[in-house]
Amino acid sequence: MRSLLKSNGLSAVIIPQSDPHLSEYISAHWQARRMLSGFTGSAGDLVITLDKALLWTDSRYFLQAADQLSGTEIVLMKDGLTQTPSISKWLCDNLHKGETVGVDGMVFSVAARDTLAIELAASGINLRSDFDVLDQVWTDRPSLPDCPIFVHSVEYSGEAAKDKIATILSKVHANGADALFVSALDEIAWTLNIRSNDVTYNPVVTGFMYLADGGAVLLTNPAKVTPEVAEYLSSQGVSVADYNNVKGFLADVKEQTIQVDPSRSAAAIVDILSDRAICATSPILMLKACKNAVQIEGTRHAMVRDGVAMVKSLYEIKRRVVEGVTTTELDVAAILLKHRSQGEHFVDESFGTIAGYGAHGAIVHYEADEVSNATLAPSGLLLIDSGAQYLDGTTDITRTIALGTPTAAERRDFTLVMKGHIALGSCIFPEGTTGHQLDALARQFLWHDGLSYLHGTGHGVGHFLNVHEGPQSIRLNYVPTPLTPGMITSNEPGLYREGIHGIRCENLVLTVDALENEFGRFLKFETLTLCPFDRDLFDLSIMSPAEIDWVNDYHNRVWEALSPYLDSPEKDWLRYSTLPL
Repeated sequence: MRSLLKSNGLSAVIIPQSDPHLSEYISAHWQARRMLSGFTGSAGDLVITLDKALLWTDSRYFLQAADQLSGTEIVLMKDGLTQTPSISKWLCDNLHKGETVGVDGMVFSVAARDTLAIELAASGINLRSDFDVLDQVWTDRPSLPDCPIFVHSVEYSGEAAKDKIATILSKVHANGADALFVSALDEIAWTLNIRSNDVTYNPVVTGFMYLADGGAVLLTNPAKVTPEVAEYLSSQGVSVADYNNVKGFLADVKEQTIQVDPSRSAAAIVDILSDRAICATSPILMLKACKNAVQIEGTRHAMVRDGVAMVKSLYEIKRRVVEGVTTTELDVAAILLKHRSQGEHFVDESFGTIAGYGAHGAIVHYEADEVSNATLAPSGLLLIDSGAQYLDGTTDITRTIALGTPTAAERRDFTLVMKGHIALGSCIFPEGTTGHQLDALARQFLWHDGLSYLHGTGHGVGHFLNVHEGPQSIRLNYVPTPLTPGMITSNEPGLYREGIHGIRCENLVLTVDALENEFGRFLKFETLTLCPFDRDLFDLSIMSPAEIDWVNDYHNRVWEALSPYLDSPEKDWLRYSTLPL
């Protein structure tokens, strides 16, 4: 890479964790940052200069990145900390006026590219956005995904693709555009009611989508389209074109104005459209985020099946530890997959299971491997963050359990986290409220003890789609999207003591109506996830009667929903686990 920098007259290159669709999770073909750095986290950007290499990643991966970068020349930059400069600030401080930074415009959004160019220009540094040299560096690069496409039936999606397209185009036309070009894979899958296995855990289709009154076009690998899928797409007014010809396709389209989302479209794509591009937020974002009645009901059913699998798994894990059966973190993941895969409509996990025992629980996005794989013992805490993709819904749940008699410190830490979880899950808020305004509810009890966590409190969740989706989130930094009825969001405060333990308590919640009066419309959260929290970890001395009632009411719901599907001894275990505090 440094040789190519020199031959191209560049002083630095930025390698983001990204693809031409600006996805959070990407296929093997686009894992350039992983290949160049050895860091496997899902977030982080690599900067290579002629004599330095640095990797920026967020708090979820500080410990993992430090471990994986150990022994290399790559310096870890802890993104989000006040002492850590941004990539553009570091480049301005370390390069000289007149030098040039290179990026590949196909993996940078137009918004990110333009912002970076402005920030660098302030110090007299140039930006070149056509630096695509990966094939020269990555000689054994994996091929583009070629998994077959399959149709996600209206039985589960609740609305036909052609009707979605009509709604989308009406919003596009109201925005003054003739057509819409979409790069985001989850938006394409949702709109066309299609799925694939191109990205691990995320059932998306690698492609681009063009919507206009004259017809819709899916640009993908033609080998992915079976005759049955081609017939289905045709019935919805969608034709198929070659993914690799996307630049030529856009150069040839006849519509005069084409809407693109500048934060979700590659700079190179928007450059082709030039003055025909109308940059505006994709109308699909909110349509996809606000689930319809069929999707909501399907998710409720999926939660019951997932809850049954969780109870069976937690019972088996605890029983094995008590009986002295050797059980590792990888065994925990296998147990969860075994029980989930027996459920109706199960397709896959929704992300790699995080099973962190003891100190590993403090690594926020820890994923065990053959080297790190810890063996459980009858003491300490086990954090399990896992989920599944069902045809009728996506799940994401975290439970922290005691494997022996918990200490007073473990119980206090757990209860402080749960107090925040309860405060957020039970709040009522006026229409128009954003997640930023609610985030402190989940942190207040930790803050009171001088404690905190650095990750967000809640993310949107797709419907048989990406486990992380926008536009809403619950976090400290401002996100303007209001929490709107139909949105499914996680509620997952945590606490992480490095070298000791990690605690996270996560349910998925649905935004629903609460009440309406002379002060306006108020909303609340309906908890969708069904699985008990560990009764042995609650410290009742720091809980209010209302908080105890919340736990008892929730556990009663769990018992009533799950017990009919369990046989002894799992049913007996659930009975104990849901007894009133």
